[in-house]
Amino acid sequence: MTGVDLTLGIAGPGTRSYAFVIDWHIRLLLAAAWLLIAYYVFDVALTVKSAAGFLSILPASIIYFLYHPILEVALRGSTPGKRMAGVRIVSRDGGPPGTSALLIRNIFRLMDSLPAAYMLGLISCFVTANRVRVGDMAAGTLLVLDNAAAEKSLLRIEALATRSQLSLDALELLDQVLERWDSLESASRGQIARSLLRRLDPAADAAALEALADANLRAMLQAHLNSDTAAAHV
Repeated sequence: MTGVDLTLGIAGPGTRSYAFVIDWHIRLLLAAAWLLIAYYVFDVALTVKSAAGFLSILPASIIYFLYHPILEVALRGSTPGKRMAGVRIVSRDGGPPGTSALLIRNIFRLMDSLPAAYMLGLISCFVTANRVRVGDMAAGTLLVLDNAAAEKSLLRIEALATRSQLSLDALELLDQVLERWDSLESASRGQIARSLLRRLDPAADAAALEALADANLRAMLQAHLNSDTAAAHV
């Protein structure tokens, strides 16, 4: 382990409800679309009294009632609604939830929906420390804000740290400067780059650094970031 920690923000009841409403509309529309196809295209009477009608209603029921467990397992803790709301399901340690945990979470959805309109689940989200519903408590899961960009950045720094002698602070600083290089003003990024290079290599010739062009400064920072032999002076 490199000591790089990733802090995940807990999704509140409002964000959770927003994701659910999006998913509810998606599954309702998909189920309704299937029923319309069965009724108008295949000319099937939508009634359970006939075999054709029952076989038409069954897929719509599967789409509506098994939407969450199927997609959450397939997408490892996510659904289209959760992605649009910027949230995802994780285990208590922050890792991807297991299939059994996701299934348990959805079985308890029946309890969370009592007595109506997910009232028990919403009350639980308001009174619990981690804003979890009953299904989350039973499954050992959390609904967190999904900051994919931050996670990728930290994972990239962790990978760099395994082959670099630079401190984590130095690696993170270099990574952030290079990631934002094009958005920084030329004079500002030049000043930042020269300051960093002097700190990384105190023996560097200050006059030579001042004479370096923008592209050369960037290349030197990138070389330090990728180097496995640089000394940790920061």
